[in-house]
Amino acid sequence: MKLWAEGEEGSIGTAIQMKVSEVKANVNRQVKSRAVRAVNVMRTAEKQVLKGQRSGRKYRKPYTGSKTKEERKKSGYKPRMYTASAPGEAPARRTGTLRLHWNGDMETRDTSSGMEVIAVLESGEKYAAMLENGTSNIAPRPFVEKIKKNAEPEIRKIYGEPYT
Repeated sequence: MKLWAEGEEGSIGTAIQMKVSEVKANVNRQVKSRAVRAVNVMRTAEKQVLKGQRSGRKYRKPYTGSKTKEERKKSGYKPRMYTASAPGEAPARRTGTLRLHWNGDMETRDTSSGMEVIAVLESGEKYAAMLENGTSNIAPRPFVEKIKKNAEPEIRKIYGEPYT
């Protein structure tokens, strides 16, 4: 038995449907906003993980200083050095390219149960995967899990906030 006809002008059923649609749109908007905030948290975590001194070998930065000992003696200039990462450490920063080329985005997909929102942070550098996983010549310099671990508590707080 129906107490009111859905869709009937002025009925309580129509009012409820309008309110549900309004609440759903508001929650979807908040979820998208939280995804953007989550990307920002991941970006901050990425900067933290990829900064700081490492403990690997010391190298002369390419294209700094004179190339021969005689030229260095004449000019008195010392080439700039940097410390590489040791196997198992996050990559060291030599040029800063890896830290600069990250793209954050929010992806949305409609599913049978509603809207799915995914916060994405990815590196635009082709060698990022080689550093993360290693190659036949280079031991892995993992950083992805460290970024996730640093970002996770704040992201949990963001998505745990009540929806209004």
